[in-house]
Amino acid sequence: MTSTNVTNSVAAEETQLTINHEITADLDSTNAFEGPEKLLEVWFAPSAKTLPPGVKENGLKSVSPSIWEGMLDMVNCKVLSIVNSDHVDAYLLSESSMFVFPHKLILKTCGTTTLLLGLRRLLRIAAIDAGFPFHNVKTLEDERVAATPHRVFYSRKNFLFPDRQQGPHSSWKEEVKFLDELFENGSAYLVGRMNADHWYLYMTSPTTSTLTPPRTPSSSTGGSPTRSAKIPTGIVAPCVGSLDDNDDETLEILMMDLDQELAKQWYLEDSDKSGEGHALGTVISNKCGLAEVYPTSVYPEARIDSYLFTPCGYSANGVIPAPTKSSDDAASRAAHYFTVHVTPEPICSYASFETNVPSGQNGRQTSEVIDHVINIFRPGRFTVTLFQTKNKPTTPSDGADVEDNQRSLVKQTVDRIDGYRRIDRIIHEFEDYDLVFRYYERDGWTGTKKAMVGEDF
Repeated sequence: MTSTNVTNSVAAEETQLTINHEITADLDSTNAFEGPEKLLEVWFAPSAKTLPPGVKENGLKSVSPSIWEGMLDMVNCKVLSIVNSDHVDAYLLSESSMFVFPHKLILKTCGTTTLLLGLRRLLRIAAIDAGFPFHNVKTLEDERVAATPHRVFYSRKNFLFPDRQQGPHSSWKEEVKFLDELFENGSAYLVGRMNADHWYLYMTSPTTSTLTPPRTPSSSTGGSPTRSAKIPTGIVAPCVGSLDDNDDETLEILMMDLDQELAKQWYLEDSDKSGEGHALGTVISNKCGLAEVYPTSVYPEARIDSYLFTPCGYSANGVIPAPTKSSDDAASRAAHYFTVHVTPEPICSYASFETNVPSGQNGRQTSEVIDHVINIFRPGRFTVTLFQTKNKPTTPSDGADVEDNQRSLVKQTVDRIDGYRRIDRIIHEFEDYDLVFRYYERDGWTGTKKAMVGEDF
């Protein structure tokens, strides 16, 4: 791999781009077909400021790329390049992306990748190499050792070609079975119409019962497992930071049937380009408008790492440091991300955009981001999910507060998008999260809906 250092001036935030030339030299996306991704998010603490005692400095970020690559081999994807920054490491993969924070890891993979088959290895790495506490076995030497997560989230939309998936991904039922056999306190949901585009969500809840203290690499001898082979969640040290430290907001736009004229720009042959995939990806990022979703004129420390595949297809990761007024508080601030993936072929036309940049940061509202992204791709149909922590704890007597939170969430995602009609609007209220799901179709769109259901119930 080769590395390039980039230092941003505002708060001396240094980012380093590392490109894996050995992998990118022979990369070809000819056989890519399933655009809709599997998305896994595993939290080991509520925030980077609340890592449990005994965890290595920088938590998951202290794990070397070569160790993560071993886990990614089980998932069936390779690392193309890495953007390292003070607060998050962004891995651009042959099949989508991975983001490593001190306290959580986000893994998003497309195609026929076997994402869930890498989950046990991920939990083992968190215990052995990052030092997170574990409860499921006696000692660190036990090959089954798995760090105790704070929360686990797994989601995806309905597949276009579910019969081609492998392992537990052959159906949502099998994925839920896999996760339920691994974790305690998991819940599974289907959001949207079963006979149209819909979205699946699996999430764990904190364990409420009292367990014996967790074991760590420094105290990993003696004792006995406190439960069955299942892994509990949410029982490590409670949050000691403020509520603001633990705010979580994720916007996901999943687009199908892209405008075919616009889709040409993600084909290698349509570009007056020749050169390496990363260089071409940078050209496309600027040309199509994705570089302007969070423009450097407003977000001067933003960094985008992108790749144009052969013969077509595109992936990009963006690292967006949170704003700071001075260099004094730069070390304690958060960093956010966005990621984009495009499969432009008509038979499997798809693009996704995901970000956890909070609405309103530097004046950029969620509704503006949605409008900007939709105008880049002009899909025939798309879904929007906005998933975020509640503004404050509520009780049954706080009905007005719940309604205010939901109105705020709905307002962020906008009701009207020019040229589109809203088909569904669904709001879910969970214990500590709110979710808005919306499904739109373009005015006059006449595309086939044959592959929309996909799953066999």
